[in-house]
Amino acid sequence: MSHPSQHMPLVDTLKAVASQLIVLHHLAFYGPMSDIAYPLAAGSIDWLYEYGRMAVQVFLVVAGFFAARSLAPAVTPIAIKPLQLIWARYQRLVIPFLVALAASIVCAAVARHWLDHASIPDTPTLWQMISHALLLQNLLGQEALSAGVWYVAIDFQLFIMLSLSLWLAGKHHASTRLATLLVGGLAVASLFYFNRQDSWDNWGIYFFGSYALGVSAHWCSRRENSPLWFAFILGLVASALLIDFRLRIAIALCTALGLGLSTRYGLMEKWPDFRLIAWLSKISYSLFLIHFPVCMLVNTLVFRLAPNSPVLNIAGMLAAWLLSIAAGDLFYRLAESKIGTRRRTQRQTPQTA
Repeated sequence: MSHPSQHMPLVDTLKAVASQLIVLHHLAFYGPMSDIAYPLAAGSIDWLYEYGRMAVQVFLVVAGFFAARSLAPAVTPIAIKPLQLIWARYQRLVIPFLVALAASIVCAAVARHWLDHASIPDTPTLWQMISHALLLQNLLGQEALSAGVWYVAIDFQLFIMLSLSLWLAGKHHASTRLATLLVGGLAVASLFYFNRQDSWDNWGIYFFGSYALGVSAHWCSRRENSPLWFAFILGLVASALLIDFRLRIAIALCTALGLGLSTRYGLMEKWPDFRLIAWLSKISYSLFLIHFPVCMLVNTLVFRLAPNSPVLNIAGMLAAWLLSIAAGDLFYRLAESKIGTRRRTQRQTPQTA
């Protein structure tokens, strides 16, 4: 969910739509409102419940695309210091994440007083909070304190895997070839084995195939590279899907091809540019972080006021969606953007003895 360094309306559109689908999926998945509203909107709720989560594949591909653009823009890895990069990525992800997590803990405490529901997290233990701060909660078997926190941990794991792969490749004289082999090898392992084993879904390698499709999309988009690489990637992923069809991988492939081809042929910036879409894209990470506390409170309020009204619970779902967007904008302006500005200022300030 990183922000591109230049305005790309197509990327904005992908992020804006995907972030809204994630919020709607969580509204269909968590809380009593969707259960009570179900008789009036069964088809829509079922679809969001089952397929809304697939939008995360868009974020995985986009994240890989921009990671490659930053770390190996011409396939050949630039000189990188992996520990510094990993620490910077950790700060970028975790500082706003911890602020949102604190909001989620407070909102869950309020909700528990009025609503007894499985979707509301229990009072966290110290070890649970530490594991979240280290992005290890799923690996250590700790209950999540907010919806979607697993993605933040997975994003961090994927960035580590790519950074270390490119760093290793950069130490070899044939760095371009080795970078391709390392990233491609991890992608093949993910697509043909790990992504087919649900027991690996807390580990980055499970998702690396989608992430690597984003990396490959950037590399293939460069004019000096043969367009036949697109056909090779298409054939490789098609083979993986023939062995075991997974809609999530098909979505990742379509996203990667769209990004790569539109960049290569100059369509990336020609996509219609709408201010609303650009705004929703800008706040997408903040929305992702803060929407669950908002949805918990709205679920609690609506259940207390109208526990048997499908109409009012559908209205509550709509209100939770809109309030989440408003909270995402507020969180972006008060937390995420200020944190990013502070970190950029620190990097640009000369160090004194």
